[in-house]
Amino acid sequence: QVELVESGGGLVQPGGSLRLSCVASASTSTTISVMGWYRQAPGKERDLVAIINRVGDTKYADSVKGRFTVSRDNAKDAVYLHMSILKPEDTAVYFCHAIYSDYGESWDAWGQGTLVTVQG
Repeated sequence: QVELVESGGGLVQPGGSLRLSCVASASTSTTISVMGWYRQAPGKERDLVAIINRVGDTKYADSVKGRFTVSRDNAKDAVYLHMSILKPEDTAVYFCHAIYSDYGESWDAWGQGTLVTVQG
């Protein structure tokens, strides 16, 4: 079983930057293939923000391309999201997500979420 712990959310002004971190606790039998970030604004569905696989291939939502960068440290089982040029519409709870395999079976896990608020 993988547990994800996020950190780094908070209040930031429009145009500012923020960095989110997520660390996974995993056993030696676990291989985490994809890690990434989703977000959920009030009254809306949870949507993909950015994901990255073990070799560094990435995918971004169109709304964050050019402003957000996802990165990963496989040795630490960690994923990061550097957010810049933040806009009020980026306000949401950001969730870390991981897809992993353990003894040949695939699973996924979610973090508890961290709130990002963009306002002047």
